[in-house]
Parts: sequence; C-alpha cells; structure tokens
Amino acid sequence: MHHFGELLEKVEKALAVINFKLSPAGLYEPISYTLTPGGKRMRPVMMLMACELFGGDIEKAINPALGIEIFHNFTLLHDDIMDKAPLRRGKETVYQKWDTNTAILSGDTMFAFALDCLIETDTLLIPEILRTFSTTARQVCEGQQYDMEFETAEKVTIADYLMMIRLKTAVLPAASLKIGAIIAGAEPRDAESIYRFGENIGLAFQLKDDLLDVFGDEATFGKHCGGDITSNKKTFLYLKAFELATGNDRLALQHYFGGTDFDEETKYREVKRIYENLKLKDFAEKEMDKYYHQSLVNLDAIAVEEAKKAELKQFAQRLMKRES
Repeated sequence: MHHFGELLEKVEKALAVINFKLSPAGLYEPISYTLTPGGKRMRPVMMLMACELFGGDIEKAINPALGIEIFHNFTLLHDDIMDKAPLRRGKETVYQKWDTNTAILSGDTMFAFALDCLIETDTLLIPEILRTFSTTARQVCEGQQYDMEFETAEKVTIADYLMMIRLKTAVLPAASLKIGAIIAGAEPRDAESIYRFGENIGLAFQLKDDLLDVFGDEATFGKHCGGDITSNKKTFLYLKAFELATGNDRLALQHYFGGTDFDEETKYREVKRIYENLKLKDFAEKEMDKYYHQSLVNLDAIAVEEAKKAELKQFAQRLMKRES
C-alpha cells in the first residue's frame, strides 16, 4: 500500500504533464494558475487510495483522479465569483486577477477537461463512472444553490445546513472514493460503504472549514478569515449562535447580521467575540467528531483486511487536525 505522500506525488506529476499552454492564452493561463501546486489534492488521492484498498491498479485510476481534481477546481472558480472571495490558497482568485467573464469561461473549459480525463480508463467502466460523476456534479450544483438561497432565507435550520454541505462539499470526496472502488472492481456493498465513509469525512471537513474561517490563522488557512461572517453565511456556527444567544449577544448578532453597512473587520471581530462567549468552537468540534466516528464505522464495514485500511484512517485523522 502506498502512503498518502506517495500518491500525492503521483497526482502532482500527472497534473504537470497536462498541457495547458494552448491558445487563446487568456482562456488557458487561468487554468494553469488554478492548478498550480498548492491545493490539497485530497479528492484525487482518495480515489487512488480506494482503488488500492480494493486491490486495483492505481495507474488505471490516475486519469479519472485528475478529472475529479480539475472538476473540483472548476467549482472553486465559480464559487469565488459568487462568494466575492478575494483569496484562494493564499493568492488572488481568478476573477480578481483576470475578470469575472474569464473565470466563468476558464471554469467551463475545466469541466470539459475533467470529462476527458474521467473516460481515460477501462472502456467497460466508463458508463458507471460517468453516472456516478454526473449525479455528483448535479448534487454539487444543488448544494451551491441551497447555499445561495439560505443567504436570504428567514428560516434555516442546522439540519438544512447539514443537508446543504453534504451536497455542496461531502458528495465529491465520497464519489472520488466510489469511483476508485469501481475501477478496482469492488463489490457494490463495499463501494457504497466507502462512499459513506467519504460522505461523513466530507461533512466533518466542511465543519472544520467553518471553524477555520472564524478561528483560523489566515497565513496558514490560505483564505481571508471572517469571510463567512462578513457575507452573512448561515454556517453551523451562525445557526448555533442564534440558537443559544440571549440578551445583548443576541441583539448584537441581529444588528451585525441584519444590515450591510459595517466595516468588515469590526463586524468580524465583534461576531467572533460573541462566538467565543457562546463556546461555539466546542459545539462545532463535537459535531465534527460525530461525523468522523461515523466515517470509521463505515470503513470498518468494508470487507478487506484491517492493515489495508490504516492509511485511510490516518488520512481521516489528519483532516480532523488540519489548520489549513
């Protein structure tokens, strides 16, 4: 079994081989910029790990893994436009460095590249891989739409939020694992178990992201902290705050999230102070732990020897402890 770092190196080398020095340069340069080393490459490595877990040939999974990584980065280009995000992985987002139209068109081109990569494997497997991918791509868009609608919705519950992040964030790592299992010829029940493992890890991952957006070190996190607060995102922390806050804390939350005419740093600082008063970090970490432990239950259900699962378990632990 390969270690995470070894599989990551394989992904980086394979990505480096793809030629994005095409014309027109204004279309392809942003793609090359986006895929420059700096991303976690979590999803393509997960695909290779799943393929190897079930005894498959990871060389047959390399190109589909690249397809998943390119698709993921395509979604980030468009998300950054919708979220008006200035930074991604510590550098300017594509729409900021170029312009919005360029980011949209380069993202669309990345989707086409992703499909090209996904079908570069055993011909007989392509229909099942594409069905899994197309369902996932649709779900990611559904999640993004819910996310946008929740920004103006008067009533959003924590259950609503968890449903949204499952679609927007968790289904893609889950599908990455499942496609790896498909390529390896895993039994359908095991492919479903590895999917559920990825789904639960994805939920824990997004909850960690919510925490880092408020409590993280910006230099380490790679994004501007406080973006969820300043854009009135209804995250787990936001929803739990309104569930728990009383008195002056509740009035302050209503004040800061009820309008838009605020200095962003002041709003971030004051809302963060309330979150700290309410000990929301503890609540979020407890919720993360729930999904993390459920992911291990899903992994334990897979009918392969325990030693082969060790790398995936360590990977899950690293995601829980990450600071970026």
